[in-house]
Amino acid sequence: MTDGQTPYRIIISGGGTGGHVFPAIAIANAIRERLPEAEFLFVGAKGRMEMEKVPEAGYAIEGLNISGLQRSLSLKNLAFPFKVIGSLMKSDRILSRFRPHIAIGVGGYASGPLCYMAARRRVPVLLQEQNSYPGITNKMLAKRAKRICVAYEGMERWFPKDRITLTGNPVRDAIVHMDISREEALSKMAMKPGLPTLLVLGGSLGARTINESLAGQIDQLVAGNVQVIWQTGKYYFDALKHLDGQYDGRLKVVPFIREMDAAYCVADAIISRAGAIAVSELCLLGKPVILVPSPNVAEDHQTKNARALVEKGAALLVADVEAREKLVPEVLALLADAERMAALGSAIKSLARPDAASQIADHAISLMQNYRNG
Repeated sequence: MTDGQTPYRIIISGGGTGGHVFPAIAIANAIRERLPEAEFLFVGAKGRMEMEKVPEAGYAIEGLNISGLQRSLSLKNLAFPFKVIGSLMKSDRILSRFRPHIAIGVGGYASGPLCYMAARRRVPVLLQEQNSYPGITNKMLAKRAKRICVAYEGMERWFPKDRITLTGNPVRDAIVHMDISREEALSKMAMKPGLPTLLVLGGSLGARTINESLAGQIDQLVAGNVQVIWQTGKYYFDALKHLDGQYDGRLKVVPFIREMDAAYCVADAIISRAGAIAVSELCLLGKPVILVPSPNVAEDHQTKNARALVEKGAALLVADVEAREKLVPEVLALLADAERMAALGSAIKSLARPDAASQIADHAISLMQNYRNG
């Protein structure tokens, strides 16, 4: 409702990876369902995936010239203060022009400058934190936020307790409302009926260990009469694209899967990293999963995510350092054990939070109403 006034205006900032971008789009879609006349503007980082994925979802986006500090000594770090200052100034101009009723930050480089300047203008800020260990941007913004929507318990270690709400992670609409038959999905993915199908995901950018583990033992999978849909990530596709279509069409190799509903539908088992959004989507699917947590993340939070599922009998875990040796044998053993597959699928499905985006939308609308009425 707009109470007879001009439509609400919502800025959503952040991105960098699918783990930030897809929740942002899901939140926007949930708000738009309730407020069809609302105006949206996304703010991302130039050169990052949000600059492509957000327009594809039907939303406008502006880019900031911002990036993170390099972990190693690098001359690029000398430019970092200037990028921050420039991004703060551009964020202020965007806010002045768009005049939002709320700023929603989902983490990532662009979220910091935009939400910081929004708070200075007294625009209510809502943060969405996907992980069990928060990113540096959200930790810095926490005291300026009116509401912080989280997916894990115990987040008061980093955020003000009175501003935290446990909502779960929002995921893509196509995953929450999957409406595709297996036959249609097999056709879309160009896969053969009657064969066990393995879906391999390393995130939108790719996972070196998962890719190398499969590349080294792909013959074993095919010899086991398995067909594979393999998302390599854009950084690794060129080195692996020669495999696409081999083994009588039972191996599909792509940099990024656009029709994830079809890929998820045909999958009998899934290999995945253990990022927060990936885990949230996998819970909704209710398919048996083998998680290979990335060791290259803050506080090793992917391993924490994976262990939380393993302790509930909801997933299998293969450590990154053991994947080249153990991953493919683990897959073959799982696919040969129908009872174990069914138990894993049922357990992970029980952990799903399908209404996360809807809950976050409710909090955002409440903040906007208070802001307008205040």
